[in-house]
Amino acid sequence: MLMKVAQFERLFRQAASLDVDKNDLRRLSDFIRDKIRDLLEVAAKNAKFNGRDYLVSLDLPLTKGLQNSIEEFKKLDVALELVPVLDELKALPPIDIVISEDVENMLPEIAGGLVVAYARVIKELDPKVKNPETAHHERARRVFDLLI
Repeated sequence: MLMKVAQFERLFRQAASLDVDKNDLRRLSDFIRDKIRDLLEVAAKNAKFNGRDYLVSLDLPLTKGLQNSIEEFKKLDVALELVPVLDELKALPPIDIVISEDVENMLPEIAGGLVVAYARVIKELDPKVKNPETAHHERARRVFDLLI
């Protein structure tokens, strides 16, 4: 699990006034795994373009919006349990590049920023929603697939 259910519920409530439950947590864990993987794949291309066989933080394609979401996540003071997500990443085909310690240390905050942004995208797509349904999650996921 990405985080305890109570933390997950609190994060969504604070980030976007949404009420979610444990059934949404698996969907969110899959989203985080996939988006971190996408970010690392682009970072690997950036590192290789710059003649390196390891990732540094500047290789990560963190947009201004995602950076703002990361900062908002830090203010919320919610801890994420990223080990299961990272274990799932390891089960995927390797990206053939070394991930530096500074990038590894950034991953929990990036994951938190993605969660904050994801919750806010759901709310932006349907300002009246209180309890997101499958369709809300699917639309938010499609938005992120277009951008990350």
